[in-house]
Amino acid sequence: MNSNGAKRVLIAPLDWGLGHTTRCVLLIGWLRENGHEVVFAGNEWQRNFVKETYAGNIHCVHLEGYNVHYGKPDSSFMFSLLRQMPTLLKTIRNEHKWLKEIVRTENIDGIISDNRYGMYHSHVPSVIMTHQLQVQTGMGKGADTMLRPLHYRYLNRFAECWVVDMPGENNLAGKLSAPSILPQHTAYIGLLSQFEAVLKEEQHLLILLSGPEPQRTILSNILWEQVKNYDGNVVFVEGSNNVQSHRTTLSPHISHHHQLTRKSLLPLLQQASMVVCRSGYSTIMDLVKLGKNAILIPTPGQTEQQYLAKHLHQSGTFYHLPQPHINLQAALTDAASFPFRKTTFHNGFNLYPPVLQRWVAAL
Repeated sequence: MNSNGAKRVLIAPLDWGLGHTTRCVLLIGWLRENGHEVVFAGNEWQRNFVKETYAGNIHCVHLEGYNVHYGKPDSSFMFSLLRQMPTLLKTIRNEHKWLKEIVRTENIDGIISDNRYGMYHSHVPSVIMTHQLQVQTGMGKGADTMLRPLHYRYLNRFAECWVVDMPGENNLAGKLSAPSILPQHTAYIGLLSQFEAVLKEEQHLLILLSGPEPQRTILSNILWEQVKNYDGNVVFVEGSNNVQSHRTTLSPHISHHHQLTRKSLLPLLQQASMVVCRSGYSTIMDLVKLGKNAILIPTPGQTEQQYLAKHLHQSGTFYHLPQPHINLQAALTDAASFPFRKTTFHNGFNLYPPVLQRWVAAL
């Protein structure tokens, strides 16, 4: 423990999409504002994102990612994930060994892991943060129920499990975050979003892409062809810096970007009349925080995103459009009569500070 009372906290998010990293920004900010030191662990693009967010003024260390990838575009992601399981388990074991060394060399007082299962420690308080207690296998309720004890065995290795949602049935993630049985030492920390809601004039349709390849590129190509026939203003954000510059001929009503920083993306979100995006949970929390209407297109085969999109469509919160049936103009016409019920959570985005305060004080 540091002698001046400031704690040194290691934060390590999963590299599966940008959402796990972006939602950790809020925790990093709170810790730094309250006089504590943060060591951020991630792969190259995660570290670059965090360094851009804090103008380079943050200590980062390299941590190999899980590098989950899809199989063929038409293959089941769950079966692809099962085939990668031996490699993933090896990665978890390796990151646990890495953690023991980094705790010693970096003088770490506490650990916050966002869905990285090897980041537990026998002597340093460790937390795992997740919104998905009940894993969706896509193979039925029986398979989901059978998998839960295995999942909880990994979660219970940590001193605490923080659930990124509201407690009870009036939540955002539905049954993902509210199973009948909870892991040990569970605390609900509310919703996390790096954005602030500011009322601005709505000016454009925002297409906001993200997620793993090849599905990100497949969706990008589909929407790019269809958006050319859209009459209004369009902002097209690829969500990746590894995109070939093939969008060379732009119509006057379309602006095109690769990957944007938080500062650059915020005004585009605030000014959007409609957002077309994946149904990743961090994106959904941002949309709720900003009060935006959205058409959610879940990544094919990614059972969690498929569940969230259908759940939120049924509740009237967001419109759901499966990728194999994309007709953007028809979807926008249908969405015009969709209820888009604004989801309100009393103090929902302010639950995490007391949890962090309690945890840090006990380090």
